[in-house]
Amino acid sequence: MVAVTRRHPSAQLIDKHKVLSSHPLFGNFSTSMLERIILRAVARNVKKGTVLFRRGDAGTNLYAVFSGSVRISVPSMQGQDAVFNVIPPGELFGEIALLDGGARTADAVTLENCVLLVIERRDFVPLVRENPDVAMKLIELVCSRLRKTSEQVEDMVFLGLPGRLAKILVRLHSGRVSKANTILITQRDLSQMIGASRESTNKLLREWQRRGWLKLQRGSLDIVAPKVLADLISEHT
Repeated sequence: MVAVTRRHPSAQLIDKHKVLSSHPLFGNFSTSMLERIILRAVARNVKKGTVLFRRGDAGTNLYAVFSGSVRISVPSMQGQDAVFNVIPPGELFGEIALLDGGARTADAVTLENCVLLVIERRDFVPLVRENPDVAMKLIELVCSRLRKTSEQVEDMVFLGLPGRLAKILVRLHSGRVSKANTILITQRDLSQMIGASRESTNKLLREWQRRGWLKLQRGSLDIVAPKVLADLISEHT
C-alpha cells in the first residue's frame, strides 16, 4: 500500500504533461489522447522507503516518475535482493501488470522522496484497444526491459567485478538517476545489482576513491572520472 503524504500542487497538470510527453510511449500521442491520460493520472508525493508494491500483489497501476527514484527488485528466501533496475525521473514502471492484469513480478520501493504519476489500468486499457500503436509501444517498452535484464544476467556470468561495477555506475550516471555527478544509491543496492557481496563492492569502490575516480558519500557517491570508468568497461569485455 502506497503511503501518500499529499497530492502534488495545483500546477500538476503542467508537470504531468512534461513527464508524459517526454516519454517515448506517450510522445507521439495526439493532443486529445494525451489530455485524456493527464486528466486521469494522479500525482502523488511519496516518502523515501515506501513500498509501492510487492511481488505477487495485484497489478492495477502504471507509474511514471516525475522526481526521485524507485528500486525494482526481487527478494530471495535468504533475505537477499536481486536488484534489477533503478527507475529515474522521466521513466515508467509497472507496465507488465498493466498489460496482462496479472500479479506484480517484482518489488518497487522508493529510494528517496518521490513525486509519482499513477495511471489506473481501467483508464489506460481503453486507449490501447482504440489505438493499436499504443499496444506496440508498450510491447517495445517491455522488450527493452527484458533486453536490459538479459544483459545484466550475461554480465554477471561473463564480466568480472570491476567491469560489472563500472558498467552499472556509468549507466546510472548517464541516466537521470543522478543529480549532477551524484548517484543516489547505497552500496548494498549496488552490490545486489551486480551480483557481488557488499564487502567486495565496498573494497573496489574504496580503491577507486583512492585513485580519484569517485567519492563515497552516505547513501550515494559522486562520479569524478566517468570517462575512466567507461574505459574500464572496455578493458574488461
